[in-house]
Amino acid sequence: MLHSPGRSGPRTAAPWLVLTGIVMVALNLRPAAVSVGPVLAEVRDDLGMTGLTAGLLTSLPVVAFAVFGAASPLAARRIGPHRVTLVSLLLLTAGLTGRALVDSQVAFLVLSVVALAGMASGNVLLPALVKHHFGDRVGPVTAAYTTSLAIFLTASLTLTVPIADLGGSWRWGLGAWAVVSLVSAVPWLLLWREDGTRAGEDADRAPEAPVRLVTVLRTPLGLCMAGMFGFQALQAYALFGWFPLLWREAGYSPTAAGALVGLLAAVSIPTSFWLPRAAARRESQVGLCLAVWACYPVGYAMVLVAPYTLAIPAALVLGLGASLFPLVLTLVGLRSRTASGTSGLSAVTQSGGYVISAAGPLTVGALHDTTGGWTWPVLFLIATALPLAGFSLVTGRPGHVEDQLARRADSAEAPRRTVGPS
Repeated sequence: MLHSPGRSGPRTAAPWLVLTGIVMVALNLRPAAVSVGPVLAEVRDDLGMTGLTAGLLTSLPVVAFAVFGAASPLAARRIGPHRVTLVSLLLLTAGLTGRALVDSQVAFLVLSVVALAGMASGNVLLPALVKHHFGDRVGPVTAAYTTSLAIFLTASLTLTVPIADLGGSWRWGLGAWAVVSLVSAVPWLLLWREDGTRAGEDADRAPEAPVRLVTVLRTPLGLCMAGMFGFQALQAYALFGWFPLLWREAGYSPTAAGALVGLLAAVSIPTSFWLPRAAARRESQVGLCLAVWACYPVGYAMVLVAPYTLAIPAALVLGLGASLFPLVLTLVGLRSRTASGTSGLSAVTQSGGYVISAAGPLTVGALHDTTGGWTWPVLFLIATALPLAGFSLVTGRPGHVEDQLARRADSAEAPRRTVGPS
C-alpha cells in the first residue's frame, strides 16, 4: 500500500519536483554498494580486515537489499512513502560519511549496513512512487530514473579511485558519495508534507487496500518476477565482481580489465533510457525480454571461445544482457494497477530476487578456486541465465498482480460458501 496517512486532500507537489526527487534518489542506488570494490585492497590494509571480513563486506548489499527492502512497504504504510524516502537518504548520508571516518573494521561494517539500509529502501519504493505520481507515464519516468542509476553506477566504478587519489586516501573516494546523497535529500524535504494528505487520491475516495508481501509471493506473477529479478541480479553481481579478475587472468592489465567492466556498465546507460519506453509502448513485453536475455548466452560463449581477443564485444553484449535490470523495474509498474500493488510487487521482486542472487558470486568464486580456471564458472553463469527465458514468458505477458490476488481470494472463499436448497 502506498497512500499517505493523515488528513484527506488533493496532491500538492508539483510534478517537476517529484520527478526531480525520484531521479535524485536513483543517483544513490548503487554507489554505496559498488564504490568499495575499487578501493577494497586499500580499505583492507588500512583497517586490518581479514579475508572473511572482506567477504562479508562484499555480501552485505545483497543481505541489506533483501531485509530492509522487504520492510520498506510496511514503513511506508506507517509514516508515509515520501517521509521514508527522506529518512532513507539521511541514513545513506550518515552511513557513507561515518564509514569514511572510522578506524575500526567493525564500525566500518556497521556503518555500511546503515548506508545500505537507506539504499535498499529507495530501491523498493521508487517503482511505487513512480506509479503513485506518474501512473500514466510509467515507461518514460522509469527510463529517466534507471538511466540516472546507470550513469552513477558507472561513475562510482570509475571515479572512486581518482577521487581517492586526489584526496590522498580511500576515505575521500568513499566519502564523496555522501555529498550526492545529502544534496538528493533536498527535494524530499519539500515533499515531506505529501504524507500529510492522501496524496493523489480524491477526498471522497477510499484509500487503497494494502497488498501484502506474503500474498504476492503466492501468485505466479510474484514468484516469476522475484525469479527474474534474482537471476538477472546474480549475473550482474558475478560480472561486476569477478570479470575484472577473469580479464586480468586472460592477459589484460588491471587498468584495462577495469575499463572493460566500465564499458560493460556504460552500455546500460543508453539502454536504460530506451528499454522502459519501448516496454511501456507494447501490450506484451515477452519478445523484448527474450531479445535482451539472449545476449547472455551469446556473450558468455565469446568469453569461453576467446576471453582475450573477444573481450570488447563480449563486454558490449553482456552489458546489453544486464539491461534486463531496467526492464524488470518497468515490468513492476506495468504488472500492477495501483500504487499499493506496485509497492507490494516491488518488495517481493527485489527482496526475494536479491536472496536468489546471493549464491551467484559465491559459487563463481568457489568454482574458480576449485578448478583454477574460468570454464566452469562461465558454464555456471550460462546455466543460471537459462531460467530467465522461462520467467520472461510469464512476466512479459499482459496481466496485473491485483487480478491474480483477486482470483486467489475467490478460490480460497469458494469452498466456504454454502449452497441453499433449490
